[in-house]
Amino acid sequence: MLTDTARQIMHEWIASDSLRKHCEAVAACMTHFATKQGADVDLWTAVGLLHDLDFERYPHMPEAGPATTAIAEALLRGEEVPAELPGHPFYGVAYLRSAGWSPEVLRAILSHADYSGIAPESPLERTLYAVDELSGFVTAVALVRPDKSIHSVEVSSVRKKMKDKAFAAKVSREGIVHGAEVIGMELDALIGEVIAALRTAAPRLGLAGNNA
Repeated sequence: MLTDTARQIMHEWIASDSLRKHCEAVAACMTHFATKQGADVDLWTAVGLLHDLDFERYPHMPEAGPATTAIAEALLRGEEVPAELPGHPFYGVAYLRSAGWSPEVLRAILSHADYSGIAPESPLERTLYAVDELSGFVTAVALVRPDKSIHSVEVSSVRKKMKDKAFAAKVSREGIVHGAEVIGMELDALIGEVIAALRTAAPRLGLAGNNA
């Protein structure tokens, strides 16, 4: 299964427990939405696991521009690219291309980075874009609760924390709102689906609560 291979690769590239859990959280969301849409659950879950594959080793996020887009397009066309790439997620995509992963996977991962020049278009790509920032934010909301459980997080809890600019300050509220627009959902509905998705994987994500 693609998911098993993806999880193995993710563990080989990522040592950070928090980043591994983020990838697992995104994967749980991708599983959830693929199931609801009747899409390829194995493929969608694998993309979630792999989307931040190189972020620990190559965290630089370059400026958007023609040069960056040209490299992204070359990766998708199977053309030769420079040894020194712009940063995340280009190194991960280059590795996955060399390992034989499909252009569908490569394009989805590139499209979750605004600066890549590859816009999210397919349902797979739009879903990844929508759940990436939001799953991290919802996880943070759960972890500051007294019970540290995703099961006690509600949509209203998340919306309240979004108004607190000091909370999870690195998470772009604008990015979360734009993600809902990209996937074509009301923000509250998207938050609700992400909470539901994370609940299904709570033990793996460390979000089952203090009494788990």
